[in-house]
Amino acid sequence: MTERALGNSGLSIRPFVLGGNVFGMTAGREASFAVLDRFVELGGGMIDTADVYSAWVPGHKGGESESVMGAWLKQSGARGQVLIATKVGMMPGGLKPDRIREAAQGSLDRLGTDVIDLYFAHKDDPDVPLDEVLGAFAELVDAGLVRAIGASNYSAERLAEALRVADDKGLPRYTAMQPELNLLDRDQYEGALQRLCVDEGLGVVTYFSLASGYLSGKYRSADDLGKSPRGARVKPYLDGKGPAVLAVMDRIAAEAGATLSQIALAWVAAQPGVTAPIASATTVEQLDELMGSLDLRLSDEQLAALSAA
Repeated sequence: MTERALGNSGLSIRPFVLGGNVFGMTAGREASFAVLDRFVELGGGMIDTADVYSAWVPGHKGGESESVMGAWLKQSGARGQVLIATKVGMMPGGLKPDRIREAAQGSLDRLGTDVIDLYFAHKDDPDVPLDEVLGAFAELVDAGLVRAIGASNYSAERLAEALRVADDKGLPRYTAMQPELNLLDRDQYEGALQRLCVDEGLGVVTYFSLASGYLSGKYRSADDLGKSPRGARVKPYLDGKGPAVLAVMDRIAAEAGATLSQIALAWVAAQPGVTAPIASATTVEQLDELMGSLDLRLSDEQLAALSAA
């Protein structure tokens, strides 16, 4: 699979980004290292993490994922083979300029690298003027600590405003967007945000691309919800369009000789404006399956059937 330009960021990636949210959480150091080693072996390009991963776990304070990745980068010597995306904005202080500066240095230290390839504002912070947010990012770019910046969880209106502010004040533009998108959760991206990203040339990498694992087919009934801690999160899909979507995916799986996870990721990767879906793996076997989506080509009829379901 050839690489795709990530908007106007100057970065190019294959249409699969490895999610780092599980590192140091549901995947310990040894398992994380194995997945990361395999990702490089398979020619993977970008790994996505955040300073907040995994502050919600009892005993954690945030930065656990970045620390595991930094230890792996040091041991493997693979920094030149991967692009690192991380985020700021979910921790106390939001997107205040001092917080952005402090958080960036913290991420660089934990990752053990001298540059962040793609630095995301993890969510909009309406309490901080956009020119101040972008000004703080500009300092990091000018200092060579960040190569490109992106936005996550911004509405179309706020993203458009941020782009206008950047142009008006000569500040760096957001060149990438990270929204939620999967077959069952399409409202955040489809419509105004998608049109804006396409029109403005932003690269798009999507999170929750497997609907918290529901689209893997693991959760077929209420009895399956106890299979993992994420069971409660996928329960609403059982009562909504989930079963109908899985039925279409089952048919396509039989036609294409692919797994449901591969079909779900291939559908996301085929959506207008999308550069790559993000998905995480806790084992090498899971990663092998997910990256198999790079070789799957869904037909127009299959894509249309999935979208209609």
